[in-house]
Amino acid sequence: MNWISNVVPPKIRSLLRRDTPENLWVKCPESGQLVFHKDLEANLMVVPGSGYHMAIGARARLASLFDGGDYAEIVSPETLSDPLKFRDIKRYADRLKENRAKTGANDAVTLALGRLEGLAVTVAVQDFAFQGGTLGMAAGEAIIAGMTSAVERRAPFIIFTASGGARMQEGMFALMQMPRITVAVQRLRQARLPYIVVLTNPTTGGVTASYAMLGDVHVAEPGAVIGFAGARVIEQTIRERLPEGFQRAEYLHAHGMVDMVVPRPQLREALARLCRLLMRTPLQAAA
Repeated sequence: MNWISNVVPPKIRSLLRRDTPENLWVKCPESGQLVFHKDLEANLMVVPGSGYHMAIGARARLASLFDGGDYAEIVSPETLSDPLKFRDIKRYADRLKENRAKTGANDAVTLALGRLEGLAVTVAVQDFAFQGGTLGMAAGEAIIAGMTSAVERRAPFIIFTASGGARMQEGMFALMQMPRITVAVQRLRQARLPYIVVLTNPTTGGVTASYAMLGDVHVAEPGAVIGFAGARVIEQTIRERLPEGFQRAEYLHAHGMVDMVVPRPQLREALARLCRLLMRTPLQAAA
């Protein structure tokens, strides 16, 4: 309670109150630094002081990647939304509705095509905000559709991974997406087109065990957790303490599992350079 609620009459109190957003300031989980939300968005959700990489939405990521922020979304093929009629404490169908309302996306993967420093590219973004970025039928079909589009357009395929693994509510239908996407990766290889994986926080489970580790080049964002099982599960299994920073991007880079660790504000430039190199496209021709 404060003096406004204690002393000021209700009618005048309503005039004094202003509706202000609750997220004007964002606290860095690592350093505790408070950052004005507009400054954080302008820096692609990277905390200026600590360099901590916060989650960024799929469309914001796409806008920051393509030339002029212009891109066209690729419509993903329709799939059965609830093949097992799954229910735990609530129906899976209801969970999907909640996630669609929260993210504005149909499922965890958003597909887009556009130009990256003049070079045509096809991009898939896995959004952890949608059901933990889990891989189900819709996400699998979307990734395969993106790879197929890349082959048809003779364009590099870039995927930003962020996932807790396969979607348990879809059982074997979700697990089957891993070999299906692996076959699609082989089609990219046969067409001699680049497949670049950008590992973001977190990339775990069956996604790491399949297409997230099949790229021609693996780029990771700083501090990203990348692995199959969780660190605590591994420690309980082997009954040993894991090394400091185990499963973090920097540790994996030092041990040869990741090719590059690139801060988000520099990703666009790094990916453009990789695409030109792998497509053997001179800078002048790309522009």
